[in-house]
Amino acid sequence: MKLMRYGEPGRERPALVDAHGRVRDLSGVIPDITAQTLTPAGLAALRKLDADALPVVDSPGRIAPPWSGLGKFVCVGLNYSDHAAEAGMPVPKEPILFLKPSDCVVGANDTIVLPQGAVKGDWEVELGVVIGRTARYVSQDEALRYVAGYCVVNDVSEREYQLERGGQWDKGKGCETFGPVGPWLVTADEVGNPQALDLWLDLNGEPRQRGNTRTMVFGVAELVSYISRFMTLRPGDLLSTGTPPGVGMGAKPPRFLRDGDELRLGITGLGEQHQRVRAWDAALLRD
Repeated sequence: MKLMRYGEPGRERPALVDAHGRVRDLSGVIPDITAQTLTPAGLAALRKLDADALPVVDSPGRIAPPWSGLGKFVCVGLNYSDHAAEAGMPVPKEPILFLKPSDCVVGANDTIVLPQGAVKGDWEVELGVVIGRTARYVSQDEALRYVAGYCVVNDVSEREYQLERGGQWDKGKGCETFGPVGPWLVTADEVGNPQALDLWLDLNGEPRQRGNTRTMVFGVAELVSYISRFMTLRPGDLLSTGTPPGVGMGAKPPRFLRDGDELRLGITGLGEQHQRVRAWDAALLRD
């Protein structure tokens, strides 16, 4: 299944995308797509529906984050060896973890607003892993059973904040609008092998990132297992699994985000995102 939400903030409605690519409204069945919807029982109930009997949404408008109540937003750094090389950093021996605050999450096509004083805004297309069952100390062999589905994530960063201002990476990762997610949450059964997905990102129509999840240093199953040793993962939590090469700081010379830039990015079978970048303007933020 491809699950999604549409509508303006505070008025989002649940939906699914049928086999013909049409948006079908779910609000007559469930009030919203929540963490509970993503559990095995919640997904099983949705699978019993006749999608052809659901109302078609001809013009969904804004595409919202695919589920509400996102819990932890756990990210993995330097998880592609060629990205580590372009960043001038060693390939990690264990996964590098950091957190993005959940209120940085926006819809797939919402505006990215650079923070005040930003000079090194950057992009990172990443595979998002959505948890569907509570995971504590799970084995690598069992780890994928805890995954509800997958989505596209743009792990937007401000590199000066992240790397030049001391302390941890979080300060360059958590600005408002720095977490576009979606357009869909595609259930794990439809995706199949998460280590065989192409990722891509274009800046103003120019190819920037091209990669495949098979080149991850640590694969999805290993990440779910590893992270569950350090924190309990619960339904609705999101793991963002690192980015392939082609980010702005790795370009020669570096190329960082500017007002008016346009980003398009996507992953095989998981849909595409399209964002316009704007300079700091508090009026562009959604309270």
